[in-house]
Amino acid sequence: MLYSHVCLHSFGYELPPRVVTSTELEEQLAPVYKRLKLPPGRLELMSGIRERRLWPSGTKPSTAAILAGEKALNAANIPREDLGCIIFSSVSRDMMEPATATFVHNHLGLAPQCQIFDLSNACLGFLNGMIMLANMIELGQVKAGLIVAGETAEDLLESTINHLLTDQSLTRKTIKHTFASLTIGSGAVALVMSDSRYVDSGHYLQGGTCRANTSHNNLCQGVNTSGTGTIMATDSEELLKRGIETAQLTWNDFSKELGWDSETIDHFFCHQVGRAHARMLFKTLNLDAAKNFETLDMLGNVGSVSAPITMALGLEKQIISTDQQAAILGIGSGINSLMLGIKW
Repeated sequence: MLYSHVCLHSFGYELPPRVVTSTELEEQLAPVYKRLKLPPGRLELMSGIRERRLWPSGTKPSTAAILAGEKALNAANIPREDLGCIIFSSVSRDMMEPATATFVHNHLGLAPQCQIFDLSNACLGFLNGMIMLANMIELGQVKAGLIVAGETAEDLLESTINHLLTDQSLTRKTIKHTFASLTIGSGAVALVMSDSRYVDSGHYLQGGTCRANTSHNNLCQGVNTSGTGTIMATDSEELLKRGIETAQLTWNDFSKELGWDSETIDHFFCHQVGRAHARMLFKTLNLDAAKNFETLDMLGNVGSVSAPITMALGLEKQIISTDQQAAILGIGSGINSLMLGIKW
């Protein structure tokens, strides 16, 4: 997919106020570590995550998304009545029905003519939202739109810790399937996009490619069960292997579609799972890891928020200069991979 008229305007993000270190999580799990003879420091050593952020108890995904959405809209300086679409793209949602986007739309005071919907695709939801909105802009259906995401990891972390503390049948082998749940963090991000023929920001979404490898949709599954809360089971080693495999195919398509290669891309922003994942991804794709801007150590895996908030923070730190090219590399459970090319 290639675009000719799609502009990126402004990101907005919100970091939760509570910082929880990997050491603190391990202290809560001390009885399990003792019983299974697990060495302290294992969590940070294996993941590369020093800390993650959490919202105050009871914070809804829409509340988090609204905070980021307000910042993105204020920075874009585009009249709210001109927004033709809002997409809520998180894994986390307020409820089954109505769409979480309805709460965000109402609070932000967007026009009644604005299309609203939720879009969910594990950790790639926000990037899928960018494609959906870009398609609408390219077709001339909307002049501008907003993508928002608010991830709330609190329930998953609490449920996982309770499960680990109470399940006496866990072994050093079976506990591995819960490890990924301890890397999750919370956060919120938003992005305003527009038609360059309406307002030209000078920053363009050039195009992208995607791949589905759904024969491996069993490698990471999360369910909400009565009485125990949200529990995820992840085969991290196999997910890493198959995810990189899918990313390689996606990268080949991406390079061909956009005519970009590792030399012509100045910066990478990735969905962040762990240190080993990033290392293997750049090695396999033969990319320069020095071009990769990371927030993994301070944010952890923030689901659909991860890649876009990393780019937002990179822009804030002025990592990207005018006329430079950046690629967003996404891999999510399912397995799905999506890569986007941006000219800043």
